[in-house]
Amino acid sequence: MMSYEIIGITVLWFFLYGYLIVASIDFGAGFFAYYAKITKKDHIINQLISRYLSPVWEVTNVFFVFFFVGLVGFFPDTAYYYGTALLIPGSIAIILLAIRGSFYAFENYGSKRSNLYMFLYGATGLLIPASLSIALTLSEGGFIIETNGTVSLRVTELLTSPYSWSVVFLAIVSVLYISSTFLTFYAARANDKPALKIVRGYALFWSVPTIIASLTTFIALSQHNERHYENMLDLWWMFGLSVGFFMIAMLLIFQEKHYGLAFISVMLQFFFAFFGYGKGHLPYILDPYITIYENATQESMGIALIVAFIAGLCLLVPSLILLMKMFLFDADYVKGKK
Repeated sequence: MMSYEIIGITVLWFFLYGYLIVASIDFGAGFFAYYAKITKKDHIINQLISRYLSPVWEVTNVFFVFFFVGLVGFFPDTAYYYGTALLIPGSIAIILLAIRGSFYAFENYGSKRSNLYMFLYGATGLLIPASLSIALTLSEGGFIIETNGTVSLRVTELLTSPYSWSVVFLAIVSVLYISSTFLTFYAARANDKPALKIVRGYALFWSVPTIIASLTTFIALSQHNERHYENMLDLWWMFGLSVGFFMIAMLLIFQEKHYGLAFISVMLQFFFAFFGYGKGHLPYILDPYITIYENATQESMGIALIVAFIAGLCLLVPSLILLMKMFLFDADYVKGKK
């Protein structure tokens, strides 16, 4: 029987995975919207992007909030270590999220479009995942030190680490890959052939950097954290499934058929890779300071949090499905008829 610590971190990892998928679609769409504008193709695909974002953007960060609150609740020491180390990158991420939120307000309620806000919208789509990915980098150890009860971030080591930059690169290209594959499915659903041609090209193009970045990160990890790397090698079958679903997705998109199944394959690709990475990282949350066993909250509190967060997951997922059924997958809505 699994311990409450394992169940707790698994539930939190599901929330983070949900944020990975939903936020990636959002962030990537922002970049593609700006790129289409500067390449004079905004009249072809930006209406499609706007129809997706309008009902969804307000719920994107719910997954992240659940994960952040749950992480501190289950493992209180994370607030002490990450709170200090992530002060600067975390503040940058919050500012970028605020800028992005203000764009949505101007876009939905303003009287005219602003080129400056469109640029910021596109830029934040890449900068936010890059800044948030720093947390995963720090968790591998070597970047946070505790001296005489004071936690500090080794900024020079972070900025000169090959592993750190490989994670940033992977975060950016993964966002563009996930988003473009979803927009390909969405354009096909809307029967918008001009937009489909463009976003399908994006999906095929960004698939290559995603695989290269994944391999680069894997190699860089072997040099930075040998324990984690060897644990991931023991989970080779999960990463094998991830590669298999990647090949299925690309084959379907290349053959121009079953775009919905292709995006499901992309989701499964990242599911197995993400959970393989997470399982290989255990028992550490922050190597070597925080483990799920030694730094977890007391059992009664942990069980209460598990029940609450599973209930939240059971409420959130059906709500998203209902939202998608009412808007995103409604035949008239995706075609812009309502």
